[in-house]
Amino acid sequence: MRRFGLIAAVAMLPLAPAHAQNPSAYPAKPVRVIVPTATGAATDLLARILAQKLGERFRRSFVVENHTGAGYTLGYDLVAKAAPDGYTLMASSTALSFVPALRPDLPYDPVKDFESISLVSKAPFLLLVHPGLPVKSTRDLIALARSRPDAIAMGVANGSTTHLVSAWFIAAAQIRLTLVPYKGSGQVMVETIAGQIQSLFGNVLAALPYVKAGRLRALAVTTAERSAVLPELPAIAEAGVAGFDVSTWHGWLAPAGTPPAIVRKLSGELAAAVKSPDIAKKLAEDGGEPIGGSPERLRDLIAVEVPRWRKVVRDAGMRVE
Repeated sequence: MRRFGLIAAVAMLPLAPAHAQNPSAYPAKPVRVIVPTATGAATDLLARILAQKLGERFRRSFVVENHTGAGYTLGYDLVAKAAPDGYTLMASSTALSFVPALRPDLPYDPVKDFESISLVSKAPFLLLVHPGLPVKSTRDLIALARSRPDAIAMGVANGSTTHLVSAWFIAAAQIRLTLVPYKGSGQVMVETIAGQIQSLFGNVLAALPYVKAGRLRALAVTTAERSAVLPELPAIAEAGVAGFDVSTWHGWLAPAGTPPAIVRKLSGELAAAVKSPDIAKKLAEDGGEPIGGSPERLRDLIAVEVPRWRKVVRDAGMRVE
């Protein structure tokens, strides 16, 4: 009787959906791709291109949804709390690793609550100055800043990646610049071009047209080595700023606990998609490098960046309103 009761109890348990039991059949229905930025932002645009590629490869819809608000955290929290079945994914950027440094009260853990799928691409930031500033290199800028402490203004979008990059550069180069906060990066660019401020760290895509037109001067890239896309620009580290290595990245993640077989399947398809000639060409035009890395590569990157940005914020005594 006990054996019969056990069999009956097991038989009454709800069955998991077929697609959850068999990852090889994934995806068996449309997949949501959450983007925690506004429509038209760089992360959103690349996510839509990749979602279309994945849809073609899997013959299923990958539907992009923008969930903005609360300083990126709305979209992240939604994915962290979603079912770990592979049908809710997230296209993220560097913000995932730096926001915790500015928001210690987050409702999710950037390391524990997500399953890394693939580091899709990376791109450097550019160290930029107004052409009227008498410097031609990072060494020149450092020397001028040391001779005139606080005299050079550097614009930052308040609470952004470039805000943290600027704070790290100032500390690492052991100089004093005056950080001027703005609401958005576009305003910082406009004010620098107009000569109201003298320097900034800028996104490659946004800054390159102004550099080519002679309205901004690019001194260096922020990655540890020169960019394959912009080989003529030295790395900041070449000017003696040891260990300085920052990039903006695009990566895909899923809720923690998503089956490894599904994660590996998505990782492989994303790698193939991002290295396809049309996407690789598009990334290069925007100053980016296709990566298509393993889940471990993105996981390790986030694990390194989260404490690093916390240290930058703590050492700089940053406060974001």
